[in-house]
Amino acid sequence: MTVPEIAAPAGATPAESASAEVKPGTSVPARTAPTAGAGGSADSADPDGPAGADGQALRPHAEDAFAAELAALAAADDRPRPARWRLSPWAVATYLLGGTLPDGTVITPKYVGPRRIVEVAVTTLATDRALLLLGVPGTAKTWVSEHLAAAVSGDSTLLVQGTAGTPEEAIRYGWNYAQLLAHGPSRAALVPSPVMRAMSEGMTARVEELTRIPADVQDSLITILSEKTLPVPELGEEVQAVRGFNLIATANDRDRGVNDLSSALRRRFNTVVLPLPADTEAEVDIVSRRVDQLGRSLDLPAAPDGMDEIRRVVTVFRELRDGVTADGRTKLKSPSGTLSTAEAISVVTGGLALAAHFGDGVLRPGDVAAGILGAVVRDPAADRVIWQEYVETVVREREGWKDFYRACREVSA
Repeated sequence: MTVPEIAAPAGATPAESASAEVKPGTSVPARTAPTAGAGGSADSADPDGPAGADGQALRPHAEDAFAAELAALAAADDRPRPARWRLSPWAVATYLLGGTLPDGTVITPKYVGPRRIVEVAVTTLATDRALLLLGVPGTAKTWVSEHLAAAVSGDSTLLVQGTAGTPEEAIRYGWNYAQLLAHGPSRAALVPSPVMRAMSEGMTARVEELTRIPADVQDSLITILSEKTLPVPELGEEVQAVRGFNLIATANDRDRGVNDLSSALRRRFNTVVLPLPADTEAEVDIVSRRVDQLGRSLDLPAAPDGMDEIRRVVTVFRELRDGVTADGRTKLKSPSGTLSTAEAISVVTGGLALAAHFGDGVLRPGDVAAGILGAVVRDPAADRVIWQEYVETVVREREGWKDFYRACREVSA
């Protein structure tokens, strides 16, 4: 059996062409000068390109947004690195959890949670087992997978987004049908999937929302993960994974439309469960950090005294999520929504935008009340009753929450 070179098909995108000629077993250089459409920075993007007139991507990829930190870690990292890894496992964990390097460079935390969870995830990627990040919605699974891929491979874009309509070709490979009809099956007609590219280049592939993919399509990963081989029967060949290849998948079992993993596929993964933040202070820290990052990317002014409203949003979400008030005295009904940390970040960011564009720039209860209502009331019949009961029995009686109570009443009217 031979390992085919993945040649660029006719009509391939620039991104496909750039990677198509890489031969399995060869070292892959760092991505250089990404375009704005690929998440590049203002310095490397075409100012007239798809990222906008100023050339800045709205949401740069992790390897672009934190390029300076990754470079500093690489320079200071003298520990052994697995094949084709940009950093050692220790440095990857430091990148995610944060720290200060010997030269004084501060590495900002990307994940706030138990250190052992990150260490197990990183160690898994250094073995031949794939990594499955499991957790309820909003526990930073996608965020962690992106940063892991950026730190390990320097490229987080080898991504398959799982949906109910994801075809098998998205995981295996497809065909350039113009080439296929003109010349029949050939390497030139083959369109590699992100997983195939990661296998041939020794990089990290990502599969988001694995449990949303139909079960028969999920199982196309079994041979890839167990044999580290992707057969191409149309050519009588196969692509063998080179050292450095691994795969990170994310999944949750709370949303509708979930397809359970087969036992055969689940055995190919080492599962790491990402928990909800352990306490209010940890969640407030996560929300405040992400809101600050998002606010700067959206050119929103920093809101003075915004921590009070961030803490209020987090408290409301945690109490309704847990079904009990913070002091443990009052039992509550939980709404149908997940009320995740990610939703809290969205609520606060929306409140900052309201304060900046339609207020005096100070984040106030009225700026977050509508966002909280939208997050809580997903089922208009049942959730509205739960919300009104919470407002009248908890918010109304809580000291220092009078302004928030009035804002909640106003938006709920």
